[in-house]
Amino acid sequence: MKYGVHKRTLLFIAGLVWIIAGANILRIGIITWLDDTHDWLFKVCEAIIVFLLFFYLVFIKLFYKHRERIAQKKENKNCPFSFFDVKGWIIMAFMITLGITVRTFHLLPNSFISVFYTGLSSALIITGILFFVQLYKEKK
Repeated sequence: MKYGVHKRTLLFIAGLVWIIAGANILRIGIITWLDDTHDWLFKVCEAIIVFLLFFYLVFIKLFYKHRERIAQKKENKNCPFSFFDVKGWIIMAFMITLGITVRTFHLLPNSFISVFYTGLSSALIITGILFFVQLYKEKK
């Protein structure tokens, strides 16, 4: 690639994309949460469970997979979008489409969306931070 990026840049872009996605989903979760503040302690516990499930069963594995794949790339001249593989981009597109569809057609109640999005977004943000931590380690 003529205008490729360094593999450390891929770690930065990956972290940024995960955090931006998480922040956007967190914004939606908080907005729907504010519409229904009943049983907030129970909802917090549910959001923690969603976070733990997604972080430990899905996102940490994806982090390790993408971290290793990026580490095996050449130093320079990598496509800026290659922090994900094709499967990762397809999964991300599917998740975005599913989320928009669920909210547009009101397929799930806001009480579910608020809890699910808050937990999911926290897992996304922490995963993004892991990419930044890896970038910091690579710079040392």
